[in-house]
Amino acid sequence: MGDTLIRAENLACVRGGRLLFEGLSLAVGAGEALRVTGPNGSGKSSLLRCLAGLLPPAAGRIEHPAKIAWLGHENALKPGRTLGQELGWWARMDDTQALFALGLETLGDVPVRMLSAGQKRRAALARVIASGAALWLLDEPGAGLDAANAKALSAAIGAHLAAGGGAIVVTHGETDVPGARELAL
Repeated sequence: MGDTLIRAENLACVRGGRLLFEGLSLAVGAGEALRVTGPNGSGKSSLLRCLAGLLPPAAGRIEHPAKIAWLGHENALKPGRTLGQELGWWARMDDTQALFALGLETLGDVPVRMLSAGQKRRAALARVIASGAALWLLDEPGAGLDAANAKALSAAIGAHLAAGGGAIVVTHGETDVPGARELAL
């Protein structure tokens, strides 16, 4: 493995008084991806939240020397702003190609509240791409995407990995994660 982007050792997670998993260890290095699968309620999203620092693990240790980009279930877009206003700062800061990678370049003047669910999801993904983060933590990123945009997402993940980034992707199978190892919860 190249440079380690994240390492977790002996993690346990408890939510609502219920043990979701314990003794879980993982590492993702530069150019690597981990695909996390399992039934609803198995702790996939909770694992990502722990890795992102949004939820403290019940036990274990997490080291993440790399900058992390997080995509949860919510797209975190302000409905009263245009897509251009929401993504403009990110695009200026890092990567204007993110808008083109997901076919959003013509929607800049559209209010976020007028976007379809798939367009909002693509906008949130564009923000991840533009973040410049080495490690992407993606929770069901393909939810709401049509086949063409799911393919574009897979290509974006592949390009990120080829450039030395890493990804941990929670999926029920809707997202192809090129070359990923699998962790079933």
